[in-house]
Amino acid sequence: MEQFIYKKSEDILALSASMSDFTYKKHCHEEYAVGVTLRGIQQYNLNGSFQSSYRNGVMLFNREQYHDGSSYDRDGIDYVMLYLRPELVSEILGSKELRFNTPIVYDRWLARCICSLAEAVQTGQEESLCNELLLSLVERLAHTSADTAHRTDNRFVERAKEMMMGNLNQVLKLEDLSNEFGISKFQFIRGFKQHAGISPYQFFLNCKVEYAKRSIEHTKDIYAAVAECGFFDLTHLNRHFKSMFGVTAYEYMLQLN
Repeated sequence: MEQFIYKKSEDILALSASMSDFTYKKHCHEEYAVGVTLRGIQQYNLNGSFQSSYRNGVMLFNREQYHDGSSYDRDGIDYVMLYLRPELVSEILGSKELRFNTPIVYDRWLARCICSLAEAVQTGQEESLCNELLLSLVERLAHTSADTAHRTDNRFVERAKEMMMGNLNQVLKLEDLSNEFGISKFQFIRGFKQHAGISPYQFFLNCKVEYAKRSIEHTKDIYAAVAECGFFDLTHLNRHFKSMFGVTAYEYMLQLN
C-alpha cells in the first residue's frame, strides 16, 4: 500500500511514507532533505551514483541535489523525511550552510534526532518543542556528517536559474535563455546539464511544482497554484506533483487542512 503523509509545522515539513510499487521520478528540493529508512531497502540514483539505504540508514540530500527513488522489492519500505529550509539552517549555523559529503550514514543518535522531530511535527506538538529538536538536529548534522561552507556555484548556471525562476508562469523558451549567454540552445542545454545535473526543462518543471507546493501551503487554493505556475489544468499539476511527492497536489492540500 502506498501512503504519503505530509505535515507542516511553522518551519518544518515532515513526510511519513510507505511504498512498494511507487517510483519517484528524478527531481530535487530547494530545501535540505534528511530522512531515515525504517523498514526495507530504499534505493535511488544520486549524482550518477546508485545508493541503497537499509534499515536505520540516514539519508542526506543537499539542496538542489537531484535524485529518484524506489523500494528494492515488493516488500516495500517505510521511511520518514524532513525538509529543512536553507535560510533556517543558515540562521542556526551562523550564516553558513550544510554540505553533506556522504549520502547515507548509520548514526543511531542522528537517526533518533530525525525521527523525534518527524514525530513531533506529525503529531502537532508545540512549536517550541519542534524548534528545540530542530536545533539539536542541525547541530548534529553539522558535527557528524557535513562541512559548513559559504555557498558557491557556477555563475552561468545561477543566472540561468534566476531567469527561469522569474518566469514560472510562462513556457520555457530555450532560445531566450541561450541568447542571454551568446550560445546556441544546444550548447546551453549541454552546459546547464553538466553543471546542474539535470536538463533545463527538468529544472524548470521542478521549480514550477515546488512553487505550486508553497502556493498551496500559503493560500490553500489549488486552482490559484495551477494558474500562477502556468500548468494547463489541475490534472497537469497533479501528475507532476505526484511524481515528486507521492501524492497529488489536491491530496497534499487536504493533508494540510
